[in-house]
Amino acid sequence: MLDPKGRVVMISGASRGIGRVIAETLHAKGYAVSAGARDVAALETALAPLAGEQLLCARYEAADRESHAAWLAATLAKFGRLDALVNNAGTSNTFSIEEGEEADLDALWTINVKGPLFLTRICLPHLKAAGSGRIVNVASLSGKRVRNDNIAYNMTKHAVMALTHGTRRIGWKHGVRATALCPSFVATDLTAGVTKVSREEMIEPGDLAELAATAIALPNSAAIAEMLVNCRLEDTL
Repeated sequence: MLDPKGRVVMISGASRGIGRVIAETLHAKGYAVSAGARDVAALETALAPLAGEQLLCARYEAADRESHAAWLAATLAKFGRLDALVNNAGTSNTFSIEEGEEADLDALWTINVKGPLFLTRICLPHLKAAGSGRIVNVASLSGKRVRNDNIAYNMTKHAVMALTHGTRRIGWKHGVRATALCPSFVATDLTAGVTKVSREEMIEPGDLAELAATAIALPNSAAIAEMLVNCRLEDTL
């Protein structure tokens, strides 16, 4: 396993849910954490217990490429390097094949696909330079199969799978390893309205965070392309 000491991780969407718990988990393991979110004040409040030399809070807005560049620059200015990127920021809506406005589709495409794509693009040279760069893309089991009407969400998560495998291919010889973390229902505010699975049955964010930490810590010779994490039995998976 790679030693976390001195390693720097950028995490998008770190003010709540899965992203916040990943930030807390990696920080506790000794990583320097550069956390990004749209609302920096809310981010700083959420991660206040981690405040110190091993934490940077910065603005990240998926649709604003200048925020991507500014966040990366601030990370490099504070820590001097970048070893891992967790593309966690994402959203959902009810856009379906039969209903929904184009603006709803565009919003999902911007946040769930274009955000991680262009953030990966600018971070990749630094991850290559590290020699053991890691990327964890928080996708979904909705990127592996379609089991509901929210087709826009499913489409974007399938695209994140393609992004992950494309990144693995071009980064491999430089020591960059990319992993798609694909959970089903996770007990966060994003699933607050879900009734088909009880809250008690859902995946705990802390368990996903441990899996992300494992993907980041594994050596170049033990890469995991996809982690499919379910809280119920599905015959197709």
